[in-house]
Amino acid sequence: MTQTKPPPANPGRFMWEAILVPDYQSLMRPVLECAAEGEVRISDVVTLLGKRLGLSQENLDDLLPSGKQTRFANRVHWAKSYLKQAGLIKATKRAHFAITDRGRQALADNAATINKTYLEQFDEFQEFRAQTRDASEDKAVATEETETDATPDEILRLAHRKVNATLSSELLGRVRGASPTFFENLIVELLLAMGYGGASEDAGKALGKSGDDGVDGVIDQDPLGVDQIYVQAKRYAARNTIGAGAIRDFFGALNLKKAQKGIFVTTSSFSLSAIQTAKDLGMRIVLIDGMHLARLMIRYNIGCRNEEVLHIKKVDEDFFE
Repeated sequence: MTQTKPPPANPGRFMWEAILVPDYQSLMRPVLECAAEGEVRISDVVTLLGKRLGLSQENLDDLLPSGKQTRFANRVHWAKSYLKQAGLIKATKRAHFAITDRGRQALADNAATINKTYLEQFDEFQEFRAQTRDASEDKAVATEETETDATPDEILRLAHRKVNATLSSELLGRVRGASPTFFENLIVELLLAMGYGGASEDAGKALGKSGDDGVDGVIDQDPLGVDQIYVQAKRYAARNTIGAGAIRDFFGALNLKKAQKGIFVTTSSFSLSAIQTAKDLGMRIVLIDGMHLARLMIRYNIGCRNEEVLHIKKVDEDFFE
């Protein structure tokens, strides 16, 4: 007679340990539930969820290959990032966030599975996805849960682009929430980091005062200050597109300053007519929209910093000759 093996004493716990650390989409609702209790700190959420979900210490200590962050903390951060892009939570102060009315409505629907598919219903998340989507992102980025036909180095580069796209969106959100003065100073600091102005302490400065004739900043193009570039900075929401009229006004301000070159920067975008107007004016005005601005901030470490550097190496054929 064959004996049937008895089930484990606590089948729920057995099944949970079997799946190890949950993926970041499974963590979206738990993260949202933590935020519903009031303003929370992301590091506290990581600790709290680890206890609530009953993860073993081994799972909690499991590090990413970089050795700088645990796998669980990384997934909690990604869940929080996606919730923020969809407007279910909002940043309050450094490393803190709180739930929004939209987030409370999502939690009230107990039948809803809060994941990327659920977040697609919100315009903000669709815009975020449109910004992060490129020709290569149509392929799934391989992780331990998904597999593709991509080579390992292709997977790494695809993942890098996706991380940077998410960072770009986060940076734009922070800049849009800052003060106009902060934004103007940011632009000047970025241009200095890009090599404009040379070594002079007064090479770049934000104007931002009444009577500035429609110009927000000025920076020396060369170390001696022989030539200067004037800057217009518009901190707008994503849907507030810059039109041709604003370009013509800036062109007029440049003429008053007898300036030869200008840079128009916005956190939103430019209409087709605005782009054409800038071209018709002889390319004296360079346009930088929100996504371009974010990419420049990442490239020159303005508002962000290097967390980790990965080196991709290959065999040195000359060594073995």
